[in-house]
This record gives sequence, C-alpha cells and structure tokens, in this order.
Amino acid sequence: MRTLFLGTLLCLALAGPVRADEKLPSLQELGQITGDGPLAAQLKQLLAQPEATKKLVAEAVKYVQNTQKEKPLPYNAALLMAKAAAKFKDIKSGEVLYRVCMADAAKLQSRTKVLASYGGLIDLLYNNKKYAESAKVCQELIELKVDDSKPCHYLAEFDDPVKGKFFDEIENYDPYRSIRPDVHRLRIQAVTKQGKVDVALKLTDNLIRNDDQWENRELKGWVLPDAGRFAEAAKVYEDVIERISEDQTLKPAGKELYANMYRYLLSGIYVEAGNVNRAADQLKTLIEKDPKNPTYYNDLGYIWADHGLNLTESERLIRKALELERAEQLKKNPKLKAEEVKGNGAYLDSLGWVLFKQKKYKEAKVELLKAIEDKDAQHLEIYDHLGDVCMALGDREAALKAWRRGLELAGDSRRDLQRKTEVEKKLQKVK
Repeated sequence: MRTLFLGTLLCLALAGPVRADEKLPSLQELGQITGDGPLAAQLKQLLAQPEATKKLVAEAVKYVQNTQKEKPLPYNAALLMAKAAAKFKDIKSGEVLYRVCMADAAKLQSRTKVLASYGGLIDLLYNNKKYAESAKVCQELIELKVDDSKPCHYLAEFDDPVKGKFFDEIENYDPYRSIRPDVHRLRIQAVTKQGKVDVALKLTDNLIRNDDQWENRELKGWVLPDAGRFAEAAKVYEDVIERISEDQTLKPAGKELYANMYRYLLSGIYVEAGNVNRAADQLKTLIEKDPKNPTYYNDLGYIWADHGLNLTESERLIRKALELERAEQLKKNPKLKAEEVKGNGAYLDSLGWVLFKQKKYKEAKVELLKAIEDKDAQHLEIYDHLGDVCMALGDREAALKAWRRGLELAGDSRRDLQRKTEVEKKLQKVK
C-alpha cells in the first residue's frame, strides 16, 4: 500500500505520563491552566478518561448556552473542551465551544488565539468532511476585522543602520494579515473537496496573479488531480521544486525539506498519470537523499509490484522498509521485545501484494492478515487485496467478507471512489 507521508497543520503534541483514574478538574479550574505544556498535559489527561470528559464537554456546552451565567466560560477551559470534543468527533459541541474561543480571541486581537480557535474549528469541520462549513469559517477568518472601537497602539521593532534597533508605532496594523494567505489556501482546499474544482482553480489562479509565489503554484498542483489533470499537475510540481531551489529566503535545510515533500507528492501524481517510470525516478532520488526513510522503499516497491514490474527487487525494497521501521520502533522504545514489535500495516500490505503478484498466495494471506491487525491500516485497498488473495486460494466466502468490509471503509477521495467501483464489480461478478 502506498503510504501517506504528510503531516497536518495546527496539531497539538501530547506528552507525559497520564493516570486514567485521576479526578478531572472543574471547568473553572481548567480555565486557570496556562502555558502550552500544561495545556497539552491536561488534554492528554482528559482524553484518557473519555466517558468522564464527554460529560464535562456536555456540561461546558450547557454552561455556554445558559445566558443567565454572569461569568463566561474561560478561554482555556473552552479550548480544552473544544479539542476534546473534536477528538470524540462531537462536531456540534466542538463548534459551540470553538466559537466561544473565537469570540474571545477576536476581542483580544490575539493572533495566537485566533489561530487556535478559528483553525481548530476549520480542522474539525474539514476532518469530518463538512467541507462547505469549513470553507465558510475560513471566509469568516479572512473577513475578520480589527476592532477599532478602542484606542490601540501597536509597536514594531525596526533595524536602522544608523539608529540601530528601535521600536515605533504602526498605524492601521492588522494582526491577522500574515495568516490570511494560509487561510485562503485552506478555503480553496475545502472548496476542492466539495467537488467544485473549477471554482477552486479560478481562486488559485487569482492567488497566483496577486502573488506569484511557489506556495500558491503548489496549491494549484494540489487541486489539479481532483480535476483528473495529472499531467498538468506533474508539470506544476516540477516547476515548484525548481522554484524552491532558487528561493533565496529559504535556508538549505528548508529547501531540502520542501523539495522532498513535493517530490514525494509528485511521485504519486506520476502514478495516477500512468507514468510509472517517472514516479520511480522520484522515489529513487528520495532514497538517495534519505536512505533511512522506510516510506520511500515501501512506495517504490509497491508501485513496481502493483504494475507487475521488478517483483524480486520490489520484495527486497518492501522488506527493507519493514526492517527500517522495526529498527525505529526499537530505538524509540528499547524495552520492547523483538516479538512485541508490530509491523506497519501499509508495509505489510505491500509485502502481501508483491507475494500475491509472485503467486505465493498462502504467504501473501499471512502478511495481509497481519496488516489488518494494525488499527491505522483499516483501508479499502488492503481489504481489496485480501479479497483477491482469498479468491486465488479458492475461499469465496472469505473474499466476499473482505471486500464487503473494505466497502464499509471507503473514503471520498478520487482513488477510493475508483477502487470502490472496482470492488463492487468484483462482488457482482462473484455473486
């Protein structure tokens, strides 16, 4: 299985030991917690006690909706409850609580709090496929005005060759100006997910006309595949990688990071365009640059195997990915015993698929059954592979069961929709 190698924005890291039996603080006590570290630790504590926390979320929503309350729900309490609701996929409660935070953030004109509150709600809606609603919140943030009802004095630091460093007042300062380009990007992505690809492309072209930066061109490359225009998308990403190499504002490490990220995306676009050799070239380059990254080995092996190419080498690459990933697990947790190390579900699926391509059906089934034990590997593609292997072994009922389970897990991506159609045809044929 080809893996997903990109992170997400606005993510809060959770760290530290947690006790599931510890009494949860009250809403007012949660509001007194300050600092990123303590807030992250408290969120982890809340998530360790889901049932108690769900009751606390409901209490917070009720508190907010009770207009007779003299004291408003403190910002940090609302933020923690909103984040917990988001983890529980409680969209309604999450929106109520994030909007409390949004109102406070706007009053304070705090860029950090605006990002946390508006960004949190944008992510909550987007991650739960509420794309139209997510786009609307993006628009709210884009149109957010600075409250001029009170006199405000904004100071900025300047560096003069004669005076040296000094502070001076800025008139008409907009604290949200620097974040609006990213919000425009999020809005366009949400519009794309609604299936309004033509609208998204027009918005992207407007962005490029107003500000021809490689970041905006990359966004166009992200949108184009949803229109089925893979060849165009590939050209855009080739251009973006070249522009990154010429960007004088980026340090070498930054150039390497962005170039690798978009080269990886480009490999996937070339696969969709049917150009397996160009896709393989991108992954070979990435392996040369980062020979300890298991994702690149797995994806190159899987792409070749999926197209019936270089099967012996494909198996070697995928096994290399599993070895590297296993070593990384042991490095992070030296107390783990060798037999306790679980294989990455996507990599095990790749191994099962290359074994299937070599007609080693029994061995393939063993690896695919291991793959679906990984809770992060519950994906249509893996169950489709398992169904094919079971059919090859003559186990019709097991194949039907695997395909049906896969359909339950189908997402709304272009790739999933295509595979869903293929699996439905297999089911109909077997029936």
